[in-house]
Amino acid sequence: MPTDISFIAAFMVGLMGGVHCVGMCGGIVAALSLGISQQKQSSVWPYLFAYNLARMTSYTIAGILVGGISWLGGQLVEVNQFQTSLQFMAGLFMIAMGLYVAGWWFGLAKVEQAGVVVWRYLEPVGRRCLPVKTIPQAFVLGLVWGWLPCGLVYSVLFWAIASGSPLDGGLLMLSFALGTLPNLLLMGIFASALNKFVKHVWVRRLAGSMIILFGIYSLLQAVIPATV
Repeated sequence: MPTDISFIAAFMVGLMGGVHCVGMCGGIVAALSLGISQQKQSSVWPYLFAYNLARMTSYTIAGILVGGISWLGGQLVEVNQFQTSLQFMAGLFMIAMGLYVAGWWFGLAKVEQAGVVVWRYLEPVGRRCLPVKTIPQAFVLGLVWGWLPCGLVYSVLFWAIASGSPLDGGLLMLSFALGTLPNLLLMGIFASALNKFVKHVWVRRLAGSMIILFGIYSLLQAVIPATV
């Protein structure tokens, strides 16, 4: 079962992984903002909040689903060993994500491609909401784009699987989603400036290094209990 520090770590992974979020979802958020008519630009915030609320909802639902699957799997095998193995995999996945964000290794891009099969059916639904003219459209767009193939999301999903509980899996993904929120909200307002900022090599390497540290933390969570 995740500890409080796990939820904080999931939040920080979302926050530090923001440089990846800007690259993956920044264009969508920019399109959302630009699609709003000029007379509504002063009230763009409700649209951004609707989009991000829906996106976080999709992440949380995904966490509940994988946590539930993990719980069912735990009924069939020895629970502690099952969760320890998943926690270890989550740590390795997060380290790979950190290397990806920092620009040191891009092997995780192939994992993102695996989600294209499902995304092929969802993406047209999201496109029908563009250009966004109403808040409900922004919400539907967020629900759909919450399932965009993303290595960072997959990393935390492994963590949610390791929780062995639908509730904890959902809370982990919600914590992660809250961490991604500041970057994507700012992206909707300061798209150009934020995009330039995250392209700096030192920004990406700092963020990647922090994610690697959280991956190591996840590995230790799996290994230390097994040796005590």
